[in-house]
Amino acid sequence: MKQSLVLVCLWAVCNVMLLAQGGKAARVVHTTEKSAIHVPPQEAPAGLKNIYSNLKSKTDLYLDTVGRADEGPNSFSGGSQFAAMPFTPKSNSHVSQVRVAVQYYIGANQVNLSLYGDTNDAPGTLLAGPITVANLPNAGTCCTLAVANFSPVAVTGGTQYWVVADTPLTGTGSDFQGVWDFVAVDVPQAVNIKGGGWYGFSGLYEVAGQVLGTIP
Repeated sequence: MKQSLVLVCLWAVCNVMLLAQGGKAARVVHTTEKSAIHVPPQEAPAGLKNIYSNLKSKTDLYLDTVGRADEGPNSFSGGSQFAAMPFTPKSNSHVSQVRVAVQYYIGANQVNLSLYGDTNDAPGTLLAGPITVANLPNAGTCCTLAVANFSPVAVTGGTQYWVVADTPLTGTGSDFQGVWDFVAVDVPQAVNIKGGGWYGFSGLYEVAGQVLGTIP
């Protein structure tokens, strides 16, 4: 009961951002920093190069007290909201790993990460995944990342793609409730609320992450 009451309080102080399409509202979650001590992220595999990153310094990668709500359809809030991060490779590449600032609050401690193509500035065709990532860092901490490894996925330079964090519609993981922490930028973004499809919009923040792979 105590955990549930804390959760209600946390989600009650969320800001609301209006999407440019469909009149939907995407929740922005403000959390309390649990530790002033920031730990560096996991080391990237040797041989992989940076295809895209908006992460900052190793001990201050992202804003650990504010981010996009990311939650399954059976979460405590009673409705799903999934977040996505756009990226555009500078040249033809193969994606092998994504590293994102998705953090855990309540429910099953796991989330699915996938790669999607772009359709009208929102996630379109599934290219790879979902990869289930468990044992996520707790909300309000920095700077451990959720890491998913993929069999190399070919991407085209100058073309936009998306990293999506979502959950199964039913069963294990569908009650996940967490947050994808922000970095401060102004770029296209997308969310999917209660299965209503992806909606693109622009904002002053972007969910934080990195895409690694090989660049021929």
